[in-house]
Amino acid sequence: MRGEYCVGASSFLAFASLLLLIFVHVSQINTSTVPRRISLVKVNVSDYGLLHAALIDDIDHLYTTNSSAPLEAGAGLRQFYQFGLYSHCGYINDSAGTCTNTSVQNQFQPFVALTLDMLPNYTVISNSIFSGTAFADSNSLGHSSRAAYWMLLLGAICAALALLTGVAKNNFTFFISTGFAIVGSVFILIGAGIWTAMIKKIESVNSILISSAPVPVGIEVSTGSGLFLIWAAFASLFVSIVPYMISCCTFRG
Repeated sequence: MRGEYCVGASSFLAFASLLLLIFVHVSQINTSTVPRRISLVKVNVSDYGLLHAALIDDIDHLYTTNSSAPLEAGAGLRQFYQFGLYSHCGYINDSAGTCTNTSVQNQFQPFVALTLDMLPNYTVISNSIFSGTAFADSNSLGHSSRAAYWMLLLGAICAALALLTGVAKNNFTFFISTGFAIVGSVFILIGAGIWTAMIKKIESVNSILISSAPVPVGIEVSTGSGLFLIWAAFASLFVSIVPYMISCCTFRG
């Protein structure tokens, strides 16, 4: 392989990895088109109100129709929730919704997010239904998501450094780029693995039944496109190691 092609391929792959991670980081920070379309986790609660079939008391006024009502203020559930690295958003339909304030190390705690939107009496019912489930294990999910955040942030930084150091055509800089690509791939792999495990863990809520009826609880968790972008970013940066390494060993300036 010609040296120019090898260097170009490694730079392109590192850039692609960095770009994908940037998209993941901007997911669900607001309701604009791009952030709205990217999320790590989707939670559909549109059927949660149907629990009246399994309960003595009807569930009324559980949802809000005001798309701009603040989240986590007891203003009512939204039909759909999407979670990103820095915040989460609630939507009453495909596009109308609002988001929480962004914060570094934002903890992924979907059960907390839902119950904070409910009125107190519905919170009591929800605590009774989900007590002891993986979906309500907020401490574990919160700690895991914080660890995954730092892994993905460090992975993005390493991808950027691999790209920048590879610009200078020198064996030593290619060696450094190779190192950053390897370390960054490890960080991204860990972050992707943590998020994958968390999502698979809480997807168990999809099959929970209220034993008295029995009927499903009406909450459905699914994987967002952001997780696939993370895995693609890992694959791209990991593959870039090969041309970076070849350039390091064979380049003659």
